[in-house]
Amino acid sequence: MPNTYSQINIQCIFAVKGRKYLLTKDIRTELFKYMHGILKNDNTYPLAVNGWKDHIHVFFELSPKMSIADHMMKLKSSSSKWLNDHYFKSREFKWQEGYGAFSYSKSQRSNVINYIQNQEEHHRNVSFREEYLGFLEKFDVDYDERYLFDFY
Repeated sequence: MPNTYSQINIQCIFAVKGRKYLLTKDIRTELFKYMHGILKNDNTYPLAVNGWKDHIHVFFELSPKMSIADHMMKLKSSSSKWLNDHYFKSREFKWQEGYGAFSYSKSQRSNVINYIQNQEEHHRNVSFREEYLGFLEKFDVDYDERYLFDFY
């Protein structure tokens, strides 16, 4: 699209189905590289990809050619297939349905990147449930608890 300019920074958060601790450190290292590549191949500029044993944070500059929903569908389906092909051959890996998407200004990028890169340290003190509900409250997102991730 000629003469189309944008600068939209999006952080998406999504969880492993059943909130199982399946994403070991070795898996996470390779998974984050793979996800970075998926985003880049979609002409989306990845800013940070990280997470913990049961969830992922991706932060990217959104391409005006695709919606957030399109990016997330491709990222989740491609990474799920990749995880099953490389790590979970005896059982099927799945992401939970849905995700949280939060927008940031360019001036906030460094803080968001730092936050995402320090997930391991962050989750020593804060559960995923507390973290996720904190995002919903901070961004003043109305939600119905019946439709949140399964928090066990």
